[in-house]
Amino acid sequence: MEFPIWSILPFILLLLSIAVIPLITPRWWARNTNKLFLSLVASIPVLTIVVPSAPDLLLDSIKDYISFIVLLGALFVISGGIYIKGEMAGTPLVNTWVLAIGAILANLIGTTGASMVLIRPYLRANHVRQQRSHLVVFFIFVVSNVGGALTPLGDPPLFLGFLRGVPFHWTLTLFPVWIFTVGALLIVFFFYDRYVFNKEDIAVPGELEEQVQPRRRFHMEGGFNFLFLAGVMAALVLSGYRGWPRGIQEGIMVAMAVLSWYSTPKSIHHANHFHFAAIAEVAALFLGIFVTMIPALEIMRVHAGALNLRTPWHYFWMSGGLSSFLDNAPTYLTFTTMASGITGSSAKNLSGLLQTELGTLLLRAVSCGSVFMGANSYIGNGPNFMVKSIAEHHNVKMPSFAGYLVYSGAILVPLFILLTFIFFV
Repeated sequence: MEFPIWSILPFILLLLSIAVIPLITPRWWARNTNKLFLSLVASIPVLTIVVPSAPDLLLDSIKDYISFIVLLGALFVISGGIYIKGEMAGTPLVNTWVLAIGAILANLIGTTGASMVLIRPYLRANHVRQQRSHLVVFFIFVVSNVGGALTPLGDPPLFLGFLRGVPFHWTLTLFPVWIFTVGALLIVFFFYDRYVFNKEDIAVPGELEEQVQPRRRFHMEGGFNFLFLAGVMAALVLSGYRGWPRGIQEGIMVAMAVLSWYSTPKSIHHANHFHFAAIAEVAALFLGIFVTMIPALEIMRVHAGALNLRTPWHYFWMSGGLSSFLDNAPTYLTFTTMASGITGSSAKNLSGLLQTELGTLLLRAVSCGSVFMGANSYIGNGPNFMVKSIAEHHNVKMPSFAGYLVYSGAILVPLFILLTFIFFV
């Protein structure tokens, strides 16, 4: 089925609405019911052509959406039951260490799990800082996206690759790209945060340094929830190895979330300022995104051959560019399918790509592009919007959609250009 070119307009208009409406009517935008209304309105034109002509594509997208929300929701609820009590020092050095730890943790419990576990104590550590938006932006860059590139548990595209035959340990070969990218971001962050910190401290030198120092013993409550996080991760891995029918892993995740919710003392949820607004916002907006992106992805698939993509850097930028605004999981599948066609291997078993040097290079490029460039926008990866929402509930004035693009354009894009010349040319 080839959709008309106008069918991508609802997706583009939805993205523009996410960027513009919060600036025009912030009160209207604050209600998640209005965001759901916007998603439904944007979806109607797409449904009028998808339902009669390609209902299977709609069904697959809805299934992907449900799996997406169940995974994010389970990790959100479970991590909300973990309270890191006490305080960390909100200094540039400690903040940099938190981001580094988050990058490692993202590979064990996913970018969503790591983001939800660390964002609240990270914000508390910096509560006396005047300028905090950059702290959250870099958190999204490192913990919510780039950090999760070393294991299939880290980010959904890599997990899809695992389900399609990529060995579980293969993503560890991305370590040189990962350490370079994470290291570069941490260095930039440290010096930028040091600059901002010194500007805030200029009135009374040394006073801010004293204010951000921890004054309470550091320990954790609700640590048993890590068992439920392990249950979610085990469901993902076992579903890949066992080939479980769709629905079993989602059922296990829901069970883990329910057990966590009812076994966690309410005092912990209260201390974490836990609320469902953040996950509700993601669910409302991504419903429209998953529906309206169907024609965009299908048009891309149909015309992919005409793009004449042959080299790793083509795949890095094309998969990454689309992953910045489309869901990175189907984008990953689109470009690994193209890579399989070039190398003569099967798209249903991506391990065939690893049989040739070109196939290995293309798979590396698509993997890095899909994971890394999800950081380019608020909708590039599920945790991005959740972290933004939690930060705003902690009274952090976050950049607008366009303002965030300025950050990513100034910091990430030059870094990705450098990566291109070092690893993908």
